[in-house]
Amino acid sequence: MEENKSYSVLNITVIVAALGYFVDIYDLLLFTIVKKESMLGVGATMESMLADSTKVINWQMVGLLLGGVIWGIMGDKKGRLSVLFGSIILYSIANFITGFVHTVNEYASCRFAAGLGLAGELGAGITLVSELLPKNKRGIGTSLVAGIGLGGAVAAYFTYQFSGDWRLCYKIGGGLGILLLVLRISVAESGMFRQVKQQNISRGNFFMFFTNGRRFKKYILAILIGLPTWYVIGILVNQSDKFGNKLFGSTTIDSGRAIMFAYAAIAIGDIAVGFICQYFKSRKKGLLLYYILTILSLILFFSSYNNSDARMYGICALLGFSTGFWAIFITMGAEQFGTNLRATAATTIPNMVRGALPLINMMFLGLFQQTWKWPLIKSGIVTGTVVMIITLIAFYFTEETYHKDLNYIEVEEMIP
Repeated sequence: MEENKSYSVLNITVIVAALGYFVDIYDLLLFTIVKKESMLGVGATMESMLADSTKVINWQMVGLLLGGVIWGIMGDKKGRLSVLFGSIILYSIANFITGFVHTVNEYASCRFAAGLGLAGELGAGITLVSELLPKNKRGIGTSLVAGIGLGGAVAAYFTYQFSGDWRLCYKIGGGLGILLLVLRISVAESGMFRQVKQQNISRGNFFMFFTNGRRFKKYILAILIGLPTWYVIGILVNQSDKFGNKLFGSTTIDSGRAIMFAYAAIAIGDIAVGFICQYFKSRKKGLLLYYILTILSLILFFSSYNNSDARMYGICALLGFSTGFWAIFITMGAEQFGTNLRATAATTIPNMVRGALPLINMMFLGLFQQTWKWPLIKSGIVTGTVVMIITLIAFYFTEETYHKDLNYIEVEEMIP
């Protein structure tokens, strides 16, 4: 579309989408950072901590999965802006109320509601930015959204370090979201969506991903290429204290601090990957480079070089940078589908990847450690190997989308 040429990379849409994702990540990662203190604050004990905290995070994950589908459909039916406004109102209110909970069940309920809201933020933002920017700039634009946004994890860590009050941290997150609504008033709706809205075609039909063989293949591959991100964060970095203890006997590693280092590096990686893809004129070449860095960082993580707290934090940062392809992988997902399904794809794909973490955990913890009685280190290595093999196979069959024109629609048809 010609109107796209008037948009620079640093326009109000990119800035507001980035700030929205900043608040999104702040709220999403806050539970991990304040987990111990907040769980004790709602009545959990050290003995019940694992079960109670798992219950809370599982409800948040269920909210993310359901919200990804709901907001994705809404984004294609009602518009990208409707999702940006609606999702941030929901998770801002939910997070503010979280600051007042007093039981584990209340905590879990609020995290479920917050998960529902959080699920819509990034997908809608990436879709809107992708459709407003010209094809030679959209990769950089979406990388800036994710790179700036991922700084929210660092902000959450330091907010808690300075305040020491987990309830106040949640209230601040809710307040930041409400303030962001004021900025959103000046954001324009996608011209591509406005055109499609005037046509008599199916929009936001989630089942269209499963009624066409080629479309289904693209959708599954788009999910699988993102698996390493949550293996690294959800298992290695999140349990860096346990791995540090087994690798070199450390009892002083703070997993919250490791998450902060990892997300600071992810933010840098996400900004860099847009420029790298721009240099190669290819999404896949940029993504492959990051996969290679991920494999090298994993080798380093499990090697004898990882023998001190400082090195563990440094390697977590390297792992973070190497998996800083979140924006490009979602952009590739958005670019593979027509305007009438694009928001649904871009919103559900990242949340399906997040939802894959419990499945990865079932393999890592349930199968390898509890059933087969493997030690932690062996379980981590084999899990990582399986994840990377699946990802690389999916990457091989994924189409290049760098030069793709996004002004098209998906036809609703059945192919045997």
